[in-house]
Amino acid sequence: MSKVLVTGAAGFIGMHVCLSLLQRGDTVVGIDNLNDYYDPQLKKDRIAHIGTQCPGAAFRFELLDIGDNAALQALFDREQFDSVVHLAAQAGVRYSLQNPHAYVHSNLAGFVNMLEACRHHKTGHLVYASSSSVYGGNVRMPFSEEDAVDHPVSLYAATKKANELMAHTYSHLYGLPTTGLRFFTVYGPWGRPDMAPMLFTRAILAGEPIKVFNHGKMQRDFTYIDDIVKGVIATLDKPPQAQPDFDRQDPSAASSWAPYRVFNIGNSEPVALMDFIQTIETALGCKAKLDLQPMAPGDVAATYASVEALTDWTGVRSHTDLATGIGHFTSWYRAYFKG
Repeated sequence: MSKVLVTGAAGFIGMHVCLSLLQRGDTVVGIDNLNDYYDPQLKKDRIAHIGTQCPGAAFRFELLDIGDNAALQALFDREQFDSVVHLAAQAGVRYSLQNPHAYVHSNLAGFVNMLEACRHHKTGHLVYASSSSVYGGNVRMPFSEEDAVDHPVSLYAATKKANELMAHTYSHLYGLPTTGLRFFTVYGPWGRPDMAPMLFTRAILAGEPIKVFNHGKMQRDFTYIDDIVKGVIATLDKPPQAQPDFDRQDPSAASSWAPYRVFNIGNSEPVALMDFIQTIETALGCKAKLDLQPMAPGDVAATYASVEALTDWTGVRSHTDLATGIGHFTSWYRAYFKG
């Protein structure tokens, strides 16, 4: 039992992480700025859902923007957190082409604010969201944490790579244990409206065409939310240790002499986009109308996670098959949107 700060608590992954921590008996403070990147009502409903699922549990939500350094530091002064799960960020690859400053505010300035708060309050462990997007132009599959990630193809990806670099600096300078998790295409109930499962399901049920980029020649390592949460909690419970025998002449990109680690967290079973659409069609009992489009700027053709490092570190491995996960998602969708 410990006190954990979850940032981005009204987000998709954040809500599920809060529920898991509360169900095992931790005290959780959740923060979110409830911005309008997508409908804030969904975010408010997620927070309400936490209260419904864990009535009387040790949960408190505060409206707070991680870009507000003074407010964040004041929160840390009051609470003295044992650990932090930092999921708050400006998400979305395509949106970064339209509003780059939102990414600077949340993903860069906000992340520095979080590092400073953890440093000065001697937080025991900072687990933060990175992204499979950091692999950028890499084409060797599966993506390994040992691969160089120096060629991002979107500003969003560049900010997530920057987060990993900044985290390492604080692990080195101040001994702050940090773990970065490179999430691979997370889906499931309460998901984001800007992601393919929600976009496709809404359009199919409405009889509208769905945009299929790169003419459908895409693959994604779709990872069910329950598997993601298990990985987040398992890494939270195992802070990295300094490694004095770290080989600096042949350095690993995924670890360090400092208390720092980076892990992929994915299903390690990439799915062709057209097969993904067919799985949704089967779950809904409806056919999709396809609007084939060229590759979108900032996008990549395929993602595929090597997850051996995470499994070796935590014993956790994703196991939810796509049909089961999509079945859970579409059932939630129909109930929530009454469709």
